[in-house]
Amino acid sequence: MKITRILFGISLAIAISSCGTTKTATSKTATSKAETTKVETTTTTQEVVKETALVVPLETTLNKKSSLTKEEIQKWPHMDIQTDSVPGISVAKAYDFLKGRQGVKVIVGVIDSGIDIEHEDLKNVLWVNKDEIPNNGIDDDANGYIDDIYGWNFLGGEAGTTAPEQLEITRIVKKLHDRYGDEAKRNELIKAESKGSEKETARIKEKMNAGYERYLKLKAIVDAERNTAIEKKQNYIAMQNEMKALNQKLIKALGKETYTAEEVENFNFDGDKETKIAKRFTRILSSGGTIQEGIEGIQGAIDYYILKADNMYNIDFKGRVTGDDPNDIKDTKYGNNLVIGSKDGEIHGTHVSGIILAERNNNIGMNGVAHNALLMSIRAVPDGDEYDKDVALAIRYAVDNGAKVINMSFGKSYSPQRRWVYDAIKHAERNDVLLVHAAGNDNKSIDTEDNFPNDSYNKINEFADNMLTVGSMTRHYNEDLVSSFSNYGKLNVDIFAPGSEIYSTFPKDKYQSIQGTSMAAPQVAGVAALIRSYFPSLSASQVKQVIMESGIEFKHQVKLPTGRGGNVKMVDFTNLSVSGRILNAHNALVLADRMANQK
Repeated sequence: MKITRILFGISLAIAISSCGTTKTATSKTATSKAETTKVETTTTTQEVVKETALVVPLETTLNKKSSLTKEEIQKWPHMDIQTDSVPGISVAKAYDFLKGRQGVKVIVGVIDSGIDIEHEDLKNVLWVNKDEIPNNGIDDDANGYIDDIYGWNFLGGEAGTTAPEQLEITRIVKKLHDRYGDEAKRNELIKAESKGSEKETARIKEKMNAGYERYLKLKAIVDAERNTAIEKKQNYIAMQNEMKALNQKLIKALGKETYTAEEVENFNFDGDKETKIAKRFTRILSSGGTIQEGIEGIQGAIDYYILKADNMYNIDFKGRVTGDDPNDIKDTKYGNNLVIGSKDGEIHGTHVSGIILAERNNNIGMNGVAHNALLMSIRAVPDGDEYDKDVALAIRYAVDNGAKVINMSFGKSYSPQRRWVYDAIKHAERNDVLLVHAAGNDNKSIDTEDNFPNDSYNKINEFADNMLTVGSMTRHYNEDLVSSFSNYGKLNVDIFAPGSEIYSTFPKDKYQSIQGTSMAAPQVAGVAALIRSYFPSLSASQVKQVIMESGIEFKHQVKLPTGRGGNVKMVDFTNLSVSGRILNAHNALVLADRMANQK
């Protein structure tokens, strides 16, 4: 699931967007690649560490500039820790290193929500299926997808529409409800399935009781989440109405449509409620916003909790419009070529794509990490949990149509048909394609908690060596380095990358800052695309190793992600991921160069 609608406005928060030693790769191909690379590059890695000073002492940054301008914050992910005292990924240094070299084009598949491929900063960097004749209603290249010029939309639907959907736990509860929810029906099933045998009756009844208990347990979770969403929706509606009322009161009393923070502070309000709202007004105005923007921002929260209450946690909601059977992986004739979705309702895929490869140096908007990259748009992530079938087929589509890097900024806690996704990941590995996945925004350890898709059956052993899982970090090179929302895991998160306060493309030629591990993963995908462009001889497994081994080490304690209001617990940063490092594009290219050329 990706989270796109928590745009709570200037007065509330920036939106969070809806993922020791390396785990052992158990597939023969992955193991042989990893072992071969380690033998060849042990000395190289040590030399790179020494040459590029990957360990940057904390004390060297303490006396540097502590605050950044708005424009600098928008560019912080590309900054350099040594020259800027900000733990960005050193993009300028990376391109300095590449001067005079000629790279090749690399197709990057972005599996996400709708992507505004008409955006001014994306329209010139699109993958185009040249083997397909546009809009002739024929599958010209015989790849199974008709008129897939820029990619494919596995969610279906008409142009300009969103894709509201249940969460996976809700879909599971619905299935359990239909089987176990009615006592009379349970008894009928027991009788029918036992066929009169007392022994079978006892066995089936025990099985039914176990299913019924699971149903009750999961239903309680869904009911509680839905009730919470309803309550929060009502609270935000009340807050918005109170803000509207006070705004009208101030407009009438002051005799003008706009007013200042100072005028609000000097106004005499009636009672504690108005005073509390007035303090919110003061914060909005002091930060450079307007009251109307604050009121509109609250609408984002209202819409989000409506989505949760009416769709995500509603077992009776039917969101799928494709007409296929989501439980049949062989039923592949569904979807369409409308990869944009709704420009008004879906920002996530557009934002992710800009981080990776927004056109560089065109004097508009912002720069993506990678040039020489082409965007393949694959719409498979709804406003709810993605279907395993869609994810598996989306990975296969990207692989089979030439992508060498695939970004997957989505995830969920339940995955009934995970084997389909695992098979797709292995298909990507066999075809030398690197997958980059967001670790998730639940401030939890995914060494112990479920988070899908993943590259391990048991959270210990990898079954493939072509997938990177990415946690989110901030611009603060201190104990606040790790984003408070980020998932982590010594065995299951590979590296951390910038994910807080990330400025990128929004639909309709706009730009905005949001945050989440969804924003951290595309930083890694961008670096991977650069490596694959300039060092195409390196395998996906080797690119993964390069990215992990070339990151900056941070050998200090950080606050363990606990979300808002959680108790502060300090941990060693090196214990939050496999590599214990943060992404660095320049160092990655240096190591890739040495590995590719055996220097």
